[in-house]
Amino acid sequence: FGFVAGWIVDRFGPRRLMMAGIVMAGGALIGLGASTAVWTFYVFYFFNALGYVCGGPLPNQVLLSQWFDRARGKAMGIAYLGIGIGGALVPRLANRLTEQFGWRASLQALGILIVLIAFPLAYLVRERPVDAQADLVARGGPPRDRASLRPILTSPAFYLLALGSMCSIAAVGGTNQHLKLFLSLDRQYSQRDAAAIISLVLTVSIAGRMLMGWLADRAPRKYVMLLIYLLVAASIPLLLVSGSRPAMYMFAVVFGLGLGGEYMIIPLMAGELFGIEVLGRVMGIVLTADGVAEATAPFLVSVLRDRNGTYDVAFFALVGAAVVGAAAIAVLPRHQLPGRAVPAPMLPIKVR
Repeated sequence: FGFVAGWIVDRFGPRRLMMAGIVMAGGALIGLGASTAVWTFYVFYFFNALGYVCGGPLPNQVLLSQWFDRARGKAMGIAYLGIGIGGALVPRLANRLTEQFGWRASLQALGILIVLIAFPLAYLVRERPVDAQADLVARGGPPRDRASLRPILTSPAFYLLALGSMCSIAAVGGTNQHLKLFLSLDRQYSQRDAAAIISLVLTVSIAGRMLMGWLADRAPRKYVMLLIYLLVAASIPLLLVSGSRPAMYMFAVVFGLGLGGEYMIIPLMAGELFGIEVLGRVMGIVLTADGVAEATAPFLVSVLRDRNGTYDVAFFALVGAAVVGAAAIAVLPRHQLPGRAVPAPMLPIKVR
């Protein structure tokens, strides 16, 4: 559904898609709380996932790219703080609600909160400054729904970007999903000590979002993306330093910095290469590919762990994937590809 959502964003703008996604996600949680049959559970789960695609990162990435030019990295970093903060707060809220009222009421309460809080905010969104579209047309650019994707799909840069992001996100996803099990099973950490490492990763990732966003406004984004991917590749071997607690904490810092910039740098790089008029469709394809990689990698890691009895081989495979991802980004062009898409309009609002 990523490509369809991307086409809708480019054709109709992010605001409508965000409102539809919020209603679907919130309504699906309410429905899940009321489900009494397996088939209804699957139906509502499907709409919850679809709501995330339509109301989640994709339209927000396009929206931020439409509003911000010089400070786009900073804006993206601040916006992505919401994922980290929400990821820390919502599970605690859900746990409290479940303890007090049961899981059904908890799901329904969260669904209602999503609609009541997020829908009015999306409704108030202005998609771009009022002069931006007129400026784009005056400079000879086509309307957003007519910018062609075909030249981009024939560009090696598009496939390098997709390959690089897939490989690095596979490494991140495989590591994230198995980190607690690795610390508990292979390193015999207590639940408390393992939680401390994971908490440090999440805390540093918040700082990483801000740092990488700041760097993306001051250095070529290709090199910022390469730095992020190299941090991911360099952090995973630290897990294999047998019995070294300092290495575990060093892993948490290095991996957290890479994790913080991992997801937000992709739309920044795509916008710089191909322009924001096709950003929805480009990111729709790339995020779909990334989702496949992020879902597949943890499963493959579990298979390798079961076959070998330790995570060593699996983590070396993740390092290899991260290195391939970094190599793909290393050969990307630094700037917009001529003739590929409409450049991002110079907006009248400059945030410094």
